Formats: sequence, C-alpha cells, structure tokens
Amino acid sequence: MLKTFDLVLIGVMTATAAVTYTIKHRAELKLEEVHRLEAEIKLEKDTIDLLKADWALQSQPNRLERLVNAYNEELQLQPTESTALVHAKELPMLRSEVPVSDTTEAKAGAKGATVASAKAQPVPTPAPRGAAKPGGAAAQHGLVEDNEADEIETGSVE
Repeated sequence: MLKTFDLVLIGVMTATAAVTYTIKHRAELKLEEVHRLEAEIKLEKDTIDLLKADWALQSQPNRLERLVNAYNEELQLQPTESTALVHAKELPMLRSEVPVSDTTEAKAGAKGATVASAKAQPVPTPAPRGAAKPGGAAAQHGLVEDNEADEIETGSVE
C-alpha cells in the first residue's frame, strides 16, 4: 500500500511538473512576442530606408529644376533673399510665453480702465487658417488658402 510519504512525493512531483509547464509556456509566449517585435522593428527600418531612398529620388536637383521650369509661370518662384531669413530670437513669442493679464485688472472695470490699458501688452495672435484674401499678402508671396491646398495633387511630372 501507498504510504503517506509516497502520496506527498507524488503531489510535490505533480505540482513541480505543473509549475515547470507553466513557466515553459510563458517563456514560449514571451519568445513569440520578441519575434513579433523584431519583425515590426525590421519592417519599420525597411520603411525608413525606403522613405529615405524616395526622398533622395524626389529631391534630386535635376528633377526639381525640371519641375521649376514646368511650373514657373504658375508658381512664380523667386530665390529667397538673405534679408528674408530671421534668427530664432526674432520670432514671435510662443502662446505659453505670452504674459497673462491680472484678473484684478479685469474686475476693476471702468474705474481702472486707463490703468489697465497702460499696463496691458499686445498679445500676438496668429490669423485663423484660410483667412487670407485672394489679393492679400499671402497671394503675393505664393501662399495658398486651405481649400486650394486640398485641390493640389502631389506627384512627379516625369
């Protein structure tokens, strides 16, 4: 007959086998996940290499020169003058850097209107998108409105 000690040993062996199987199964799942992630990384690297090659092809000077010559009348492109370039310190402030007016000035109302207007600083705000008029400065500089930009197709003219 089986003794109690034999039954305990059989239980320990069964539990050990179950734990070993569980660990093996988890390790196989992790290995599959590692292989999947490696495949995704390889795909992303291949995509980056393809995009770099495409960029090199699209930005070839002879191709760009042909496009400029083909669309010169429509675009009226001109070389950028060195005076048109600005330094980073000359750019307007970010919205997060704009000084916030004191709420007590707003509560003062009509009594302190002259004081508040003297302390208030102009806040630069960008024009809403698509607000450029056809005859405005944006049209003179070759910029297009949003609705016109949607109609422009990209592609090569080769």
